[in-house]
Amino acid sequence: MLTKVRYSVKDMTLWTRWETSGFIAYSFLAVFLYEELELTFLAVPWTPIALVGTAVAFILGFQNSAAYGRIWEARKVWGGIVNTSRTWGMKTKDMVTNEYATEPETEAELKEQKRILVYRHIAWLTTLRYAMRQRKKWETFDNHFTNREWSNAIHIPEKVLPIEEALFPYLSPEELRYTMDKNNKSTTLLYLQSNHLRELKEKGLIWEFSFLELENLLQEFLTFQGQSERIKNFPYPRQYATLSYIFVMIFIILLPFGIVPEFSKIATSLTDNFPRISEVFTWLAIPFCTIVSWVFHTMQRIGVVGENPFEGTANDVPISTISRGIEIDLRQLLDEEKSSIPKQFPENKNVQM
Repeated sequence: MLTKVRYSVKDMTLWTRWETSGFIAYSFLAVFLYEELELTFLAVPWTPIALVGTAVAFILGFQNSAAYGRIWEARKVWGGIVNTSRTWGMKTKDMVTNEYATEPETEAELKEQKRILVYRHIAWLTTLRYAMRQRKKWETFDNHFTNREWSNAIHIPEKVLPIEEALFPYLSPEELRYTMDKNNKSTTLLYLQSNHLRELKEKGLIWEFSFLELENLLQEFLTFQGQSERIKNFPYPRQYATLSYIFVMIFIILLPFGIVPEFSKIATSLTDNFPRISEVFTWLAIPFCTIVSWVFHTMQRIGVVGENPFEGTANDVPISTISRGIEIDLRQLLDEEKSSIPKQFPENKNVQM
């Protein structure tokens, strides 16, 4: 457990290393101007800086709370997809039978019908997670160098494998071509599922009540898909995101010119009793300014990367892992060989994807 904590601190430090270097350089400049060049007119009263810091803290708290709310809502949606998907597998396995069939099919043919329904559902999960990973204009995670560095390190599956190759094992060639020709591929697959269920009902392979039960599950999947798309397609209000960034930068710019004079006063008071310490004490403002600036800026960055819970960041909903977990459960339900079932996506840097 301690190892994971140290590793997380290391990752956070690497993630913000460029900003931290800038804070150190800027704080050094402020101390140099005030202490060595004696430009004491650069001092800023501490009261307005404290007021700005308080306002920044409030808006950052609002931003991070809103971002976490979006992440938590997305997690509940995909949690519902998990439960309903398991129900889909259970009901298709038990409800597709020859009990009311006009022309009974063999066990192998029934098993194939069940496999098609389950595999098409896995294809739906695949298209949905690919749709959620598509970048929107307002998603800014990849604009930052260290964000791209992190994204490349954890290898998000949807950015590595084309969707056609990901769907190939689960759909027939005709269905694959038909699905790839549509804009909303997830909805298309649910329509195909509904059409398939109707055909099975007409053959008597599904009882009418069972048909309604399975159709209700498809309706739930459409609801979950719509909820997921709503989170994806409705961004966190940009005015709040922009204002938080501007306020943080104003605070960081003002901070050294309020802290350095305070440290200089303390250094003066130490002159009689601790002359050697007083000579360098003002320079201790550099690490102090750096730490405070780092905290505010990092909180702002965390809020930004948490605004869109499907981009593939470390704090996002791991939809790739969730989808693969559902696939493993459903294919085990079909009694497939373990060697034919894909493994779960590996964790990179202790992060699920």
